[in-house]
Amino acid sequence: MDYIWILFAFLCGFGMKLLQLPPLIGFLLAGFLLNALGFSAQPALHDLADLGITLMLFTIGLKLNIRDLLKREVWAAGGGHMAAWVALIGCVSAGLIGLGLWSADSATAPVLFLFAFALSFSSTVCAVKLLEESGEMKTRHGKLAVAILVFQDIVAVFFLVAATGKLPSWWALALPLLFFLRPLLARLLDAAGHGELLPLTGFFLALGAYELFELVNVKGDLGALIAGMLLSSHLKAAELNKALLSFKDLFLVGFFLTIGMAALPSWSMLGVALLLLLLIPLKFLMFFGFFSVVGLRGRTAYLSSLALANFSEFGLIVLALSRDAGWVSESWLVTLALAVSLSFVFTSVVYRRAHTIYRKYQALISRWQRPEPLPEDVIHQPASVEILVVGLGRVGKGAYAALQQMVPDQVWGMDSDSRNVRQYRSQGYAVFMGDGEDADLWDKLNLGSIRLVLLALPSIEDMLNVTEQLREAGYSGQLAAIARYEDQQAKLKAGGIDCVFNFFTEAGTGFAEESLRLIGHTNPVRRDRASA
Repeated sequence: MDYIWILFAFLCGFGMKLLQLPPLIGFLLAGFLLNALGFSAQPALHDLADLGITLMLFTIGLKLNIRDLLKREVWAAGGGHMAAWVALIGCVSAGLIGLGLWSADSATAPVLFLFAFALSFSSTVCAVKLLEESGEMKTRHGKLAVAILVFQDIVAVFFLVAATGKLPSWWALALPLLFFLRPLLARLLDAAGHGELLPLTGFFLALGAYELFELVNVKGDLGALIAGMLLSSHLKAAELNKALLSFKDLFLVGFFLTIGMAALPSWSMLGVALLLLLLIPLKFLMFFGFFSVVGLRGRTAYLSSLALANFSEFGLIVLALSRDAGWVSESWLVTLALAVSLSFVFTSVVYRRAHTIYRKYQALISRWQRPEPLPEDVIHQPASVEILVVGLGRVGKGAYAALQQMVPDQVWGMDSDSRNVRQYRSQGYAVFMGDGEDADLWDKLNLGSIRLVLLALPSIEDMLNVTEQLREAGYSGQLAAIARYEDQQAKLKAGGIDCVFNFFTEAGTGFAEESLRLIGHTNPVRRDRASA
């Protein structure tokens, strides 16, 4: 049975990859196919799915700044959207049934508003997966979307308490004391080193926090999220996240399979699910409207809304509890499971073209933003610069430091993570915050003085997108990029990048050159770097 899951997940995921679609669509399809063939999700698969969600929330916490949750655009837009959505969808549904235009099983007014509440949540799994694959978790819109998802998770905790009658114990009042354990957790992470003990430490902390919160009758996933947040400022937080990345992605395959295997749908349920899919554009527009009202830039509001324009796996939990309480029938749960799955497919396909769509409708989207941007959205750019390094991770930061020694005062760096930018500025670096895929930024930046742009981004798709936007903005200088694999080098060169450096080959060459100097060798290793 276990191999059956793996076989179908691999074949469907690989098939989607060949069609240049996200593999998660294939995993959902695999679940539906297994369901149609008579297979059901066993407890082991559910445990795998739960573990994937717990690890995902822990890794979200590792990247989350708690101050992001206190911003007005998070609680005002998130709360306003949820309240308006429930009121609108609940009232419209009740009106359709009252007029005899729609008949639904056990469709009382409370049930309809409960169903609308379930649809108001956005999928943490889907949104985070899309943002991670596109390398946008630390961008302005990525952090905003994640903060909204965390806000919704907090609302979810209160709902679960109210729906199940499972009140937190008095010991839950002691949970804030976990904040004072940060120094101890930091020492533990330092002592774990860089080997196999590091991911095991992540499992220990994520699952330990989960069990601790469950012990005091609080949602365990919230504990995993908070444990990650307690370590978010640690120097090894990024390394721990990378160590857990493969485990999390593998376990989440189980989650997508369980959605597809939830129940066998009928044609009428599929029809209703397709109709519910028509609400996705409305959800996007409502998020965009609230984000615009609180003063976000058009692009930030657009991308954040698009990432959140889906239905959530939490809606299934809401209806599962309602079914167990006898409020709704099984058909409601199956219909929503289909709608959730279809919304994943819709969002995954559309978000891959998000930046292309924005370039096409840039003027229309920007019309809805306020003339005066929020302080965090103001773009501070250098007046004139000869060399620009885009992406200040380990490779980008190293390239910036080396260039600064060679051509002082002619190099600037750009990064999409505001925390990194503040840190680099405090160290005297000439850097500014900006998203390389932001068409507005390149339109405003004076590209005439820039002769060389170095792209040190984690995703080749991002680098190709930045290249396209730079050329469309009129940039005529040279472009250099990094790659980890030979097939990536060919793809980047075909995309218009002038010089591509192989990350591992360059590291080996540099190591050899520096080592030869130790024995007084006067002829360092030489090769045609431009063809690397």
